[in-house]
Amino acid sequence: MTVLCGHYGSGKTNVAVNMAFDLKKQYDNVAVADLDIVNPYFRTKDSIEDFNERNIRLICSEYANSNLDIPALPQDMYAVTDDKSLKVILDIGGDDRGALALGRLAPKIIEENDYEMLMVINKFRPLTPDADSTVEVMREVEFAGGIRFTGLINNSNLGEETTAQDVLDSLAYANAVAEKSGLPVVMTSVKADLFKELEGRVDNLFPMVLQAKPIV
Repeated sequence: MTVLCGHYGSGKTNVAVNMAFDLKKQYDNVAVADLDIVNPYFRTKDSIEDFNERNIRLICSEYANSNLDIPALPQDMYAVTDDKSLKVILDIGGDDRGALALGRLAPKIIEENDYEMLMVINKFRPLTPDADSTVEVMREVEFAGGIRFTGLINNSNLGEETTAQDVLDSLAYANAVAEKSGLPVVMTSVKADLFKELEGRVDNLFPMVLQAKPIV
């Protein structure tokens, strides 16, 4: 199980979708569980056609992608811990309120002890522009969710306007967060069209296809 958290605008849902695609190359039974009850606007369900094409299971609220802004958890969310055959990516809300959803699953996740808990960080977002503010958000999520982080994903980006230099400029920030938190940077995610330009210059580089925003 891989649990992804990140503050609003960090891009964790894009990371979750692309990690699921990558995981499907190795395992048959893959699922994405969208437990983000704070931000219903940008959902994993926006990639439902891609999931169906790859036979990836999506666990999400029945109200996702509707015009009802209801903080509801999916009815089958406990499948992520009860079904031992699943390789699961959990998309968790990026602040202490969102992490409360994780708190419901935390005891079983900890008991099973076969998980990663990764913080998706983005230096280009207003509430996490430096290491101190980012680590503060991390600690709030840990306290609310009841699980400690095990690593970091540097997803510093400016959406479609992101350049290779933006990614390179974010490395010092990611390393500072790693130093202050005591956690490793397990990967740096980038738009797929920047991968070749950055390959060999950034450790553990992960290319991503950006999820389209829904029309509202």
